[in-house]
Amino acid sequence: MDFHDLLPAFQGSLPRASLAAVVGFSLVSVALYMILRIPKGETGALANIRNVLLFVYSCFLKPHSGDGSRNQQDALESFYSTQAAVYDATRSRLLAGREDMLGLVAAQLKHKIKSGKIRRKPVWVDVGGGTGYNIERMGEFIDVPNTFETVYLIDLSPSLCKVAAERFSRLGWTNVKILCQDARYVSLEKLDPRPDAAPTPSSRPQSPNSENEDYKADLVTLSYSLSMIPDFHCAIDNISEILSAQGIIGVADFYVQSESDFISRNYLGGSLDRHCMWISRVFWRTWFEIDRVNLDAARRDYLEYRFGTVHNTNSRCRLLGFRIPYYIWIGCRKNSGYFEARQTHSGRVVSQTLNSPFIKALDLHNRDVAGLNAISFNDVESKAYECAVVNLSASLPLPPSWYQNHRWRVYYDDQLDKYRQFGDEYIYAFTWEDIGADLKILNINSDDEILAITSAGDNVLGYLLENPKRVHAVDLNPNQNHLLELKLAAFSALPYRDVWRLFGKGKHRNFRELLITKLAPHLSSLAFQYWMHHGPAAFDENQGGLYHTGGSRHALILLARLCATLGLSKELEKLASAATIEDQVKIWRRGIRRILLNRLLNYAVISSEKWLWKALGVPQNQRAMIDQDFLARQQGPNPTTTSLHSGVRQYLIDTLDPVIETTLLSSENPYYILTLLSRYTRTCHPLYLTPKAHIHYSQIGAFDSLRIHTDEISEVLSRMSDESLTIAVVMDSMDWFDPHSNNAREQIQEFYRVLKIGGRAMIRSASVEPWYARIFESEKFQATRVASRSITPCIDRVNMYASTWLFVKL
Repeated sequence: MDFHDLLPAFQGSLPRASLAAVVGFSLVSVALYMILRIPKGETGALANIRNVLLFVYSCFLKPHSGDGSRNQQDALESFYSTQAAVYDATRSRLLAGREDMLGLVAAQLKHKIKSGKIRRKPVWVDVGGGTGYNIERMGEFIDVPNTFETVYLIDLSPSLCKVAAERFSRLGWTNVKILCQDARYVSLEKLDPRPDAAPTPSSRPQSPNSENEDYKADLVTLSYSLSMIPDFHCAIDNISEILSAQGIIGVADFYVQSESDFISRNYLGGSLDRHCMWISRVFWRTWFEIDRVNLDAARRDYLEYRFGTVHNTNSRCRLLGFRIPYYIWIGCRKNSGYFEARQTHSGRVVSQTLNSPFIKALDLHNRDVAGLNAISFNDVESKAYECAVVNLSASLPLPPSWYQNHRWRVYYDDQLDKYRQFGDEYIYAFTWEDIGADLKILNINSDDEILAITSAGDNVLGYLLENPKRVHAVDLNPNQNHLLELKLAAFSALPYRDVWRLFGKGKHRNFRELLITKLAPHLSSLAFQYWMHHGPAAFDENQGGLYHTGGSRHALILLARLCATLGLSKELEKLASAATIEDQVKIWRRGIRRILLNRLLNYAVISSEKWLWKALGVPQNQRAMIDQDFLARQQGPNPTTTSLHSGVRQYLIDTLDPVIETTLLSSENPYYILTLLSRYTRTCHPLYLTPKAHIHYSQIGAFDSLRIHTDEISEVLSRMSDESLTIAVVMDSMDWFDPHSNNAREQIQEFYRVLKIGGRAMIRSASVEPWYARIFESEKFQATRVASRSITPCIDRVNMYASTWLFVKL
C-alpha cells in the first residue's frame, strides 16, 4: 500500500478533522473568555487560572506598544497595565528573596536605632516599589506606621501606583507617599521641602560629605527593579546621594555572572554560588530580555562599586524545574566606615589591635596618588592596612569587614587558595580540649593578652569569661571562625533558650528566620553568607544536627551506626546516664568497649591516615609521634606492620579506659556526653553554655576584646608587636610540624619575640616527650610538663593527649 492508496481515505476524513479542530478551538476560546471575565476580587481555582493566563499574555504575547515612543514610562505602562491587578498574585514564587531582603534590612535598621547611630524616625525610599507589596510585607519585621517618619514608594508605572494607593488606603498607613517618578531624579528635599528645618540634639549626625542629613533616606530598597532600569548608572548614583551616612540599602534581583568577572575583587563579601554556568548565563539573559528585564552583570557590579557591602548572598529560585539565579545584597555608603572611625575612639583602638586601621588609611587617602605610590610598607600593622591603602587609592570600596557592626573579625582575602583548600567545611563542630584544665593551669587575669587556636570556639569563649585584656582567636580554616562568629552573634542577639537549642541540642527549627531577623547584624558578610547556605541543613531537626556536621561528624556517626547495627544504641544512652562510676564501668566493658577497640575495626578504619585526619584531625606527623611512643614502649625485636596499627589502638585504650574509670560522664564530662548522644544535656554541658555564661556574654561590649584572625599562627605572630602577649594556647598544633624542617624553631622564635617576660605557651601533645620541647629550651624557654599519662593515666576530662606542657619565657 502506497500514498495513492491512502489518499482517498485521508481526503474523506479531512473535513471531519477540520470541523473538530474549529469546534475545539471555539470551546477553548469561550472557556478562556469566561475565565478572563471573572471579577478581580474573586478567589479560588478559576481566579488562579485567570491570573496565570493574564501573566502569560502580558509577559509573552501582548506587544509592547510603548516601545515606539522611546519613553520608559510608556514601555512600563504597556507591560503592566493589563496585569497590575494580578501582579502580586503571579509573582509570589518567581520573585524569591524579597522577604529575606526585607528581614535583613529591618534587622540592620533596628540595630542602628538601638545603638544610637540613627537617632530619629527613619525615612524609607522603596525604588520600583510597584504595588506596595514590599512595604506591606515589611510589617512582618517592623512596625511600619510607627517606626518610619515617611515611606516613599517610587515607581514609574501609573497602573502599579494605583494598586499601591488602594492598598495603603485599605491599610490606613498615612505615612506612605506614592510617587509616580523616575528614580534617576528623586530628591527628598524637593519632595518634602522644609526651609526652616534646623539641626536638633535628636537629629542624625552630619556626614562630612552631605550638607543636610534631614533630607536623606535611612533605608533604600530595590526589589527586582534595578534590572528594569535602563539608565542604571544614573539611578544608582542618585540613590547614593539620597542615602544617609548611616543608611542601609537593600537589593534583591535576578542576575547572571561568570567567576572570571569577580574573582579578583576583595570587596564582595563572599562569592558562594555566585558563578553561573555559561548555558545559564545565555539562556536567562535572553529569556528575560523579552520582558525588558536586563540581567547583565554590570548592574550588580556598579552597585557593589558605588557602595560598601554589608551582606551578600546568592541563591536560585526553583520554579517548574528551573533554577533562576538571584541575589540579595545589603550595603551602605562607601565612606561610612571612614566617617565612623573619625567620630569614635573605637577606630583608634581597632587600629592598634591588628584590625582595620581606619585613621591611617584615611590619612593616606587624603594625600595625592603620587604620595601613595611612594609609601613604604615596612611599618604595616595588618593585611587590612595594606588592603585599605590599595583600595582607597583606586577609589574602590573597602572590604566588608570595614562596614560591619562589630570589629571581631579581622580582614582576610577569602579568594586565596590557602583558604579555599577547606571547601565549605570545618573539621571541628566542637572543641576537643578541656577548658577546665586550661583555666586551672593558666590562672587568667585582667592583664592577660591571649592567643588561642579557634577550633570550634568553645575554649575562646571560656577564656573570655575570665575578662582578659585581649583574646586573639586564630585559625587558618575560615569555616571554624564562621562557627565562632555564629556563637558570638547568638549570645549578642538571642535569649538563652535559643542559644541552648542551637549549641546544646544542636538543632533549631527556625534557624533561617533567626539568621535573617536576629543574627545577621552581628555577623561579618562572609560568615553570614556561609550560614545562609549551610545553616538550615546543619541545624535541621529532621537530620543529625550541628554535631553531625564538619569532619568530626565521622567519628560520631561511626559510633552511632556501629551500635545501632549491633543493637547497642540503648547502651550508649545508659552509659550517658549512669549514676555512678561503678555502673559506668560495667556498661562500658560489657559491650561498647569491645566495639570501639575491636582489632578489625581499628585495622580497617581507625588506623588509616585518611580517617584519622578527616574525623579526628590527626595529621601524618602527629600519627608518627604516636607510633614512636608505642615503639619505645615495646619489648623484643622490631615490630611488624600489624603492630604499628596496634599503636593507634593502644593509644585509644590509654585514652578511653582512664576517662571511664575516673570521670562520671552524665554530670562531669560534656566532651564524651556529646560523643555518645550527639548533643549536650541540661546536666552536662560546656562552660560557655551555662545560664551564668549567657548573662555575661549578653552584656553590651562583652566581645569587644576579641579579635578573630583567619591565618596561620606564624603569620599572625609576625604582625604583632614585641612582648604583646602573656599567654599562647596552641593546642596540639606543634605536633603537626615536620621534625626535619626548621618551621617549628621559627615559630618558637616568634613566640619568644611576642611573649612578655614570664609569658607562657601551653601545648598539648600526642607524645609523652615531644621532640620540640628541646627546641623550646634551646630558645630560652623553661619547659615544664604539667600533665602526663606516664604519671597520671587521666590528665584531664578528654585525655586525648599524652601530655600537657607549659613553656615559660625566661
